[in-house]
Amino acid sequence: MTAARVAGNVPLELTSFVGRRTELAETKQLLGASRLVTLTGIGGVGKTRLALRVAAETHRAFADGVWLIELGELHDTHRLAAATAGALGFDLTSTTCSLDDLVVLLRPLKLLLVLDNCEHLIAGIAAAADGLLRGCPHLKILATSREPLGLGGEVVLPVRPLTVPDPSRPCSIRGLPSYEAIMLFTERAGAAIPGFDVTEDNKDIVARICQRLDGLPLLIELAAARLRSMSPRQFLHRLSERHRLLTMGTRGAPARHQSLRACIDWSHDLCTPRERNVWGRLSVFAGVFDLGAAEAICAGELTPSELADAVTALVDKSILIPERSSGVVRYRLLETLRDYGREHLQESGDCQTQQRRHRDWFTQLALKADSDWHSPRQAEWIHCLDREYANLCAAMTFGMSDPSSAPFTLRIANALRRYWISRGLLNEGRHWLRHARACQIERPSRGHVTALSAEGLLAGLQGEITDFVALVAQARDCAARLADPVADRLVSNAEGQLALLSGDATSAAAHFEYTLDTSRRSERLDERLDERLDERLDERLEALLGLVVASGLCGHREQAIEYGEKVLRTEVLAETTYQARALTNVASVIWREEPARASELLNQGLRLSRHLNSPLVALACLDTAACLSGAANQSQRAAVLLGAARSLRQSMGCQGLNTHTEEELGEHRLRLVLGEHAFTKALHHGERLNFEKAVAYALDENTSRKRQANSCPDGGLTVRERQVANLVGHGLTNRAIAEKLVISQRTAQGHVEHILTKLGYTSRVQIAAWIADHDDDNKP
Repeated sequence: MTAARVAGNVPLELTSFVGRRTELAETKQLLGASRLVTLTGIGGVGKTRLALRVAAETHRAFADGVWLIELGELHDTHRLAAATAGALGFDLTSTTCSLDDLVVLLRPLKLLLVLDNCEHLIAGIAAAADGLLRGCPHLKILATSREPLGLGGEVVLPVRPLTVPDPSRPCSIRGLPSYEAIMLFTERAGAAIPGFDVTEDNKDIVARICQRLDGLPLLIELAAARLRSMSPRQFLHRLSERHRLLTMGTRGAPARHQSLRACIDWSHDLCTPRERNVWGRLSVFAGVFDLGAAEAICAGELTPSELADAVTALVDKSILIPERSSGVVRYRLLETLRDYGREHLQESGDCQTQQRRHRDWFTQLALKADSDWHSPRQAEWIHCLDREYANLCAAMTFGMSDPSSAPFTLRIANALRRYWISRGLLNEGRHWLRHARACQIERPSRGHVTALSAEGLLAGLQGEITDFVALVAQARDCAARLADPVADRLVSNAEGQLALLSGDATSAAAHFEYTLDTSRRSERLDERLDERLDERLDERLEALLGLVVASGLCGHREQAIEYGEKVLRTEVLAETTYQARALTNVASVIWREEPARASELLNQGLRLSRHLNSPLVALACLDTAACLSGAANQSQRAAVLLGAARSLRQSMGCQGLNTHTEEELGEHRLRLVLGEHAFTKALHHGERLNFEKAVAYALDENTSRKRQANSCPDGGLTVRERQVANLVGHGLTNRAIAEKLVISQRTAQGHVEHILTKLGYTSRVQIAAWIADHDDDNKP
């Protein structure tokens, strides 16, 4: 018996290898230090492709070759030894070859075995791998599996889906090449339809397709094949039928990769009945969730210990993806797996029960956030609601389809009203408040007044004053029928905001003063002070903040400052949106007379807006900062700030919030001072800044980073790497870069590799896009 003395049997690639630069480097590093490395992940995530690329790039380290052992079609672990021997070229039959025989044959050899698709025979393959590693000192194993082998010394590397654009942010055509899923879709679609490319017209559709497909390479390739018969837009519209749509795998692919359903069926079949049951129940979650939420969904059916075991097993099988942040592990299902689980849950007849449990859990979460809003924990709650927002929306959506759940939808929507305003989610808030009211119209309630008043304010912030008038009128009528003093004050505050946004500062001040006076009188008469403290604090704070602006507009500067300082002296308001708004409102009143103090207040407000993730507060800060810069003859800075404010205003649809007149903002004067070309250039620079970058610019943090550029360059690049990156951005090849910088071509190549690794990119196109965006951040 003699082995075939060739380098191995790893097949050549027929299509380009896209992305995975970080995982590729990490796997090679792990393989250098460990004898057993297992790549885990859900089916279709690209484990096999990554393993084969690693094998191809490390073959020189193995004198006796790199060998692929395909196990997907193996149905009996007793044939594993013979299959391995056959793949290596040993002339053995399945009846004569045992694991011991294989150990004897491989003991003197230095080689790498790639055991592909181990999950369906995990116990037997794990035992065989353990025997081989113990008996063959020069052997290494790179395994792919939907769950770890569970052996001592095993190093597990989870293979995540390809990167996709954030669905909450607008897509930039220059930034799209930095996302691996977009690159793969573009390449495979180009192969299916020669000449296909991502353009301004289709970029949002392509991004959405990749997001809906969870960045899974198999699904992206199946989707690209579909483009032979339909446009990207048509495909996106049909993605709700993804299990029937994604069925055109390549002929050479394994059966489980011929369609989406076959791929997920394979994973489902590997689960125990309890694991399948938990998978279905957890499919009611629309985003991340923690173990406490999962326990609420499975209450009465599984003990906490049994649930924890099932969740661990689903993580091991790559069904659930764990996400660690702030010392807490949360979980999520890819949309594809969630749809599959939901289908099985509906078949079980238990779907509504689970959705009601989900509704109850997230109603309580929203109410708790609302009751704790006036506290130093407000920032924590904002981040919590950001994280849980998809689930909160799912709970409200269920309430609109289930009559018994309608009151829950109204409670959640009202509890989120301040969150929507803080985050600048004006359209979102109006949508949910409108539908929440429509779900429960039997009789008027304080909840209806709250929803009408909040919806009206959101409309007013969008500049739709007619809608604001109509909604406030409905709220006033509803409050009058209730004879509820709390509802009356809610409407009074809304009427004050309406007057303020309509330009009637005198009427606004009267409404806000009425709210304050009646709230104080009510407090003296009400013995249940502790029960009403939170709602009274909210109505007073809103009235005081409104009075800062209204008094300032009426020319009562000292009175406006006094109102603002009352808010700032409220002890529970440390690091809340109320404190940020008070700082901003006072700055908007005093900027002409006390520019230094106004600037200090604005900087505090800007930092708080970033901490609280509140673009609405930042917008008011940017407007006043532009006024200050213009008055200080910093014309270019003023124009950039105007552009940043304009962009932020447009992104939120916030056309109604104008704290300064056109004369104060001074756009006409800036055009004259700078000239049309320079003004437009500075304005466009500001418009390109997102929320975080606009705040950084207003705080002069970008300038500070420039001063430190030589010692700590952006992206972690050295000065030389930044030079190379700039040249890559101008389209130079490695040879041209070497000639330009008088270095060797190999050195230039090394610099490019380091740049790609540091930035987490996979192509020179991505470097060029990064350079373009980086320059835009720093050059008006």
